[in-house]
Amino acid sequence: MKKFLLATAFIILTSIFCYSQNKQNKITIIVLTHGLDTSSVVYIAGNNSSLGDWNPAEINLTKTNSSTWEKSFFFPAGTELEFKFTKGSWNTEALTNNGTVPPNYRLTIKKDTTIYFEIKKWKDEISQANQTQYKGQITGTVKYFHNLMGKGIKPRDIIVWLPPSYEKDKTKRYPVLYMHDGQNLFDPKTSAFGIDWQLDESADSLIKAGSIKEIIIVGIYNTSDRSNEYNDTKLGQAYMNFIIDSLKPFIDKNFRTLPDRGNTATGGSSMGGLISMMMVWEHPEVFSQAACLSPAFHISDINYVKKVEDYTGKKKPIRIYIDVGTVDLDARLKPGSDEMVKVLEHKGYKLNDDLEYFIANGATHNEAAWAKRNWRYLEFMFGK
Repeated sequence: MKKFLLATAFIILTSIFCYSQNKQNKITIIVLTHGLDTSSVVYIAGNNSSLGDWNPAEINLTKTNSSTWEKSFFFPAGTELEFKFTKGSWNTEALTNNGTVPPNYRLTIKKDTTIYFEIKKWKDEISQANQTQYKGQITGTVKYFHNLMGKGIKPRDIIVWLPPSYEKDKTKRYPVLYMHDGQNLFDPKTSAFGIDWQLDESADSLIKAGSIKEIIIVGIYNTSDRSNEYNDTKLGQAYMNFIIDSLKPFIDKNFRTLPDRGNTATGGSSMGGLISMMMVWEHPEVFSQAACLSPAFHISDINYVKKVEDYTGKKKPIRIYIDVGTVDLDARLKPGSDEMVKVLEHKGYKLNDDLEYFIANGATHNEAAWAKRNWRYLEFMFGK
């Protein structure tokens, strides 16, 4: 009888625990904003499918009066959210009271919560002259290709940046760097947050200074499936297959590339840093180098460190650049980067040789921060 009672108590406690873990907490977002015209709509965009996976025009709030918008969501405890508000595009993003682009709002779900936000300024209401968040312009020559198809994934646009001598020397061939989140690399007008990586300016300057080889940079636009495409998922595998089986042959056919693995690299930030590591680790026959900026190697339910750690084969002939900041989201990503570097060292990779790790003290998780580190991975991968 005693054993039965203990077993019953255990089952009850386990049920209570599981219920508390699976309980959906109600989160109500209320936005107060004045002066919007009657046709305006307020949207929330964030890092969860319920928040549109950063699509600025997918999840609209409901207008309750002339100055108030709200919407309720349901998430289990422990869910970590990041989000912003827009009027339907990143060119109409909500700003701080002093007219600057704010960092992501962050919220860890613990219980039912109502949160109020007051927005006084929007990006489209600030004159172009005062939009200091728009920096740079496209330097050099770029080519656009629209709606490239891949099996099992959504179509996407591609932007190809060509090095200074490309149109002058018709016999020369070039290494290729495949970069993720392509709309954020070269043009602030297409960048999701109004600030681009200025990768065109960085590469152009380094090439002209003789610091790196001339390279072709292929920017692969993301889609609303970004979170799954840049992860160790079925969609992630389909995305990598698209690059290997469709995009790379297309680029090699239409541009004067050096198509061998030794001249083919990949790079990206955050989830883009994760998929870059996956591509070089799982396909060293295609890619020889990867740049992983602020990578999501081990956070929440993502743990690609373990996959690398569990590998028991020969050392792969690859070179890996990793960096991470120390503020906000980057502070939470740093432990995973530390772990990955230790695992790679244990497998024979050597710092300052085929492995580089840079900690950007004080840097946060955004395009402006990554732009400052362009030269580091470009020189690591393509330095003369």
